[in-house]
Amino acid sequence: MLISFLAVAQVATSPVPSDLDWLAGYWLSCDNGREVAEYWSDARGGVLFNTTVNLRGDRVASERTMMAMVEGRLSFVYEPTGPNVVFPMTGLEGRRAVFENAENDFPQRVIYSRDGDVLTGRIEGTIDGQPQAMEWVYQPAELNARCPES
Repeated sequence: MLISFLAVAQVATSPVPSDLDWLAGYWLSCDNGREVAEYWSDARGGVLFNTTVNLRGDRVASERTMMAMVEGRLSFVYEPTGPNVVFPMTGLEGRRAVFENAENDFPQRVIYSRDGDVLTGRIEGTIDGQPQAMEWVYQPAELNARCPES
């Protein structure tokens, strides 16, 4: 996985703007029996790196994503088990960034926004012609903090 991140980072022709440093930090979402932790680096070395750990009961999923310049455009790069999926930025207003890839099966849109100390991550798109969306609301937390047990 790290190798493909480095490959994308090497195509970066200019650094990610520090305008996205509002993402930096450790963020925790504790909703509906699910614990989701996201760590975003600040803009350095031309990229912002992200690691997400998603827990539901005994099931654990983790993802790696980043924001990098790909072919001259700031992009959200998702690395599933297969090839990377690139979502070029289509909008940046203050603390709201929108990334889109109409060719991806789902999602077609990735949105991050921050209001004060609340970070929201949202994915949108269509599945079988029906609009679908998922949203996570995060609070800042100490590195490696966990959700309280219910």
